[in-house]
Amino acid sequence: MTPKPSLPLIDLSSPDRASTAKSIREACLEHGFFYLINHGIEKETLDRVFAESKKFFSLPLDEKMKLEHSKDHTGYTPMCSETLDPSTEFKGDLKEGFYIGPIASSNSSVDINQWPSEEKLPCWRATMEMYHGKALAVDKVLVSLIALALNLDEQFFEKLGAMNNPMAFIRLLHYPGELTDADVGKYGASAHSDYGMLTLLATDGVPGLQICREKDREPQLWEDVHHVDGALIVNVGDMLERWTNCIFRSTLHRVLAVGKERYSVAFFLDPDFDCIVECFQLCCRFPPIRSGDYLQERLRTTYATSSK
Repeated sequence: MTPKPSLPLIDLSSPDRASTAKSIREACLEHGFFYLINHGIEKETLDRVFAESKKFFSLPLDEKMKLEHSKDHTGYTPMCSETLDPSTEFKGDLKEGFYIGPIASSNSSVDINQWPSEEKLPCWRATMEMYHGKALAVDKVLVSLIALALNLDEQFFEKLGAMNNPMAFIRLLHYPGELTDADVGKYGASAHSDYGMLTLLATDGVPGLQICREKDREPQLWEDVHHVDGALIVNVGDMLERWTNCIFRSTLHRVLAVGKERYSVAFFLDPDFDCIVECFQLCCRFPPIRSGDYLQERLRTTYATSSK
C-alpha cells in the first residue's frame, strides 16, 4: 500500500495562478516543504540523471578524488567528509556527493565546474547540463509564484535582479547501503536547513527523509516525508526566511541511515551574487546583505565545522 502524501501537493500546471500561490503560501507557512507535480521535467530525464549519477558514484575512489571539491564549491565530496549538524557527537555524515554549479553560457568561456572524463562517462556532462537548465526553468516559475504568495508583484524578485545570473547548483547524493557497527547512531545527512532561497529535490523512492516543522521546539518532532512518484520535493531555505522576515520559515530536515542504498538529486537556487537581500516588511530583524556574501559566510562556517 502506497503511503499517503505527507506534504501538500502543488500542481505547477494549474492555470489558476492565484489559487496556486495561495496553496504555496499555506504550504510555506505550515510546513516549509511541499510536493511539486506536473512541473514539466519528464520521467525519462530524471531516470537519465539518476542513471548517470550511479555511474559516477560506482567509479573507484581514486577516480572520484581526481574531481575533489574545489574552492568554487564544485566537484566530489567523499563519504563522511561533511557534518551538517555541528552539535552532533558523530562526525561525518554517511553520504558522498558531487556539486555542479552554474552552467557557463554559450558566450562565456568561464566554467567553474569539474567534469568526469568523457571517455569513462560519455553522456554525463550533457545529461547534467540538460537537467540544470530544466530545473532552473521550473525554479523561475516557482519564484514568481512565491512572490504572489507573499502578496507581491509576481516580478518582484526579477526586478531586484535575483534571477539575472542566479547561483544554481545541482548536488548529486549517494547514501551507502551497508552499515558497520561504527555507523550506529550516524545519519545519512544530519539535521540542517538549507542556506539559500529554494531547493528542488528528486528522490529514488528509498525512505529516510524526515522534517521537523517546529525547529525551536524541544523535544523535536520528526515526520517522515514519503516518496510520491513523479513529484519534486520543494523546501524553503534560510535566505528566503531572512528575505521574508520569517514569514516563510526554513525547515529542519535530515536523512536517516536506513541500511539501504539511496540516491537523490538536489537543486539549490540562490539569487544573483550581487542581489541585495532586504526584508520587505516595515519591522525587520535582519539588515540588508548581498546574496553572495551571505552564502559565502554560511559555507565558510560549514566547512570549518566539518573539518574539525
